[in-house]
Amino acid sequence: MTSGFVLDGSVAAAWCFADEAGEYTRGVLAAFRNARAYVPELWGLEIANVLLVGERRGRISRQEADRFLALIRSLPILVDQHPCMDALERVLGLARDYSLSAYDAAYLELAHRLGVPLATLDARLASAAQDSGVSRYEPG
Repeated sequence: MTSGFVLDGSVAAAWCFADEAGEYTRGVLAAFRNARAYVPELWGLEIANVLLVGERRGRISRQEADRFLALIRSLPILVDQHPCMDALERVLGLARDYSLSAYDAAYLELAHRLGVPLATLDARLASAAQDSGVSRYEPG
């Protein structure tokens, strides 16, 4: 078993937008003092899209997005190096079994494979994690 947790994009996005941050997301951010996070390869693209949409909708400036990226780069976040094609069948199976998008199922598959909890704000993903035997990461 690996130590740490899988970090869903929903939690990281909340660090960028003050109106989405809460006790849970602040706790996960603070947990990086003693823990590391794992993310699937698609995580970077997901974060980039969150920032682009935020800029286009006027929720953040380009400078705020750059500060957020500096924060992200400073954290011990490890991108999964397991080839995506090797996990494809498991991701598809989890997506089918729990009515998830393939993107969300990639986070769940990673948590299963590493044997670590999942940090997420996504209710459907949290429910699927619980139902499949993956605990929700609780900072503290």
